[in-house]
Amino acid sequence: MASDSNNMANVNGREGASLNGEPVVKRPRESVSREATLRLPKEPQNKVTVVLGAQWGDEGKGKVVDLLAMDADIVCRCQGGNNAGHTVVVDSVEYDFHLLPSGVLNQKATSFIGNGVVIHLPGLFEEAEKNLQKGKGLQGWEDRLKISDRAHIVFNFHQAVDGIQEQQRQQQEGKNLGTTKKGIGPAYSSKAARNGLRVCDLVSDFKVFEEKFRMLAEHFLTMYPNLNVNIDGEIEQLKGYAERLRPLVTDGVYFMHKALTGPSKKILVEGANAALLDIDFGTYPFVTSSNCTVGGVCTGLGVPPPNVGRVYGVVKAYTTRVGVGAFPTEQDNDTGALLQSRGREFGVTTGRKRRCGWLDLILVRYAHMVNGFSAIALTKLDILDTLPEIKVGVGYKVDGQLLPSFPANMDVLTRVSVEYETLPGWQCSTEAARSFEDLPSQAQNYIRFIEDFLQVPVKWVGVGKSRESMIKLF
Repeated sequence: MASDSNNMANVNGREGASLNGEPVVKRPRESVSREATLRLPKEPQNKVTVVLGAQWGDEGKGKVVDLLAMDADIVCRCQGGNNAGHTVVVDSVEYDFHLLPSGVLNQKATSFIGNGVVIHLPGLFEEAEKNLQKGKGLQGWEDRLKISDRAHIVFNFHQAVDGIQEQQRQQQEGKNLGTTKKGIGPAYSSKAARNGLRVCDLVSDFKVFEEKFRMLAEHFLTMYPNLNVNIDGEIEQLKGYAERLRPLVTDGVYFMHKALTGPSKKILVEGANAALLDIDFGTYPFVTSSNCTVGGVCTGLGVPPPNVGRVYGVVKAYTTRVGVGAFPTEQDNDTGALLQSRGREFGVTTGRKRRCGWLDLILVRYAHMVNGFSAIALTKLDILDTLPEIKVGVGYKVDGQLLPSFPANMDVLTRVSVEYETLPGWQCSTEAARSFEDLPSQAQNYIRFIEDFLQVPVKWVGVGKSRESMIKLF
């Protein structure tokens, strides 16, 4: 008992022995300080800068990305597929991108296609070839492109199924979704159904890949008996693409982790589509099949939330939409026709004529709620140059009642009447402006009105097609 008492006393700090008689191992001071350091909250070493569309797409994101990509080290795509379309003009050459990040034009930057993107391999290589023929900007693109091994593949039968589904919707409901028929929805469906195939499958054991591919193709043939699929032909095609693809493939999670935790780097993320086309937050069901809001950056690249830095929302100075779906500020009249012709509003991916209307700030404010924009890039201000007055949507009413927020239900959205603020136009060209002070006072007031309504600063204003036409305000 006396011995036990002594040990207990020791435990209370007199002799430094433990209950079982063994000496207490004291932690060195360095270990304590190391643990204290580990437990301190750390600022991320590198953060990503994100560029996102704040409307229904076609806002001019490519131009903003191109501007920021000039001194970026890495430029990433995190979602969508070749249903996206970005036009970039460099040295009077117009490049069109659908899968490749626009930043691929920067010879010093690495372009990265993340796991959240769905890749149609024929489309990827055709896009590169077409742009190579236009100018020197894409020379050596394969040396500076990395593709996540976890990205899913869009097959030719996904594209065929996309067309059949649109046809069925038209026959059954008398309306379609207006998809690009690029196979994006069916590919994401395969991903969610967990029978999709990824890049890592293609560049591993091809026999195993071929078995899985045949099973997936048969699955779609069972669902769509009229589906025209050349299984053997596509397998041969994919075997060739596997060899071209292999040098480009990397472990995307490790690639991004090294970029974020290593030496100082400028990392840019290029959003495709836009907030109102987001599968969760967009005007469902007239949306795309991925998350094109800021959350898609984390899930589509493997970026931890603390590493998300500035988020720039790209807003066209008016509103456009491709395909069907509610469009409260649409102007199906001479004003809409003027915006369409002056703005050359045709889809980069489909060539479809875009519907046009006034700037809808209710819609943009909703996009800001979801994305938390640090600042706005306002594009195509020059398209408004000839208008004597300009209207801006500032409120939605249904049955005379002001709506407190952007409605989720599309039946409600189709019934809204828009409250407008009318601002004076400037009726002179802004294309030569290279500073805020160069803009007419009415154009300056238009910008200030947008800032005041959204409570978000406008950082850039676009008044033309070239890099030089993007005026930086701060």
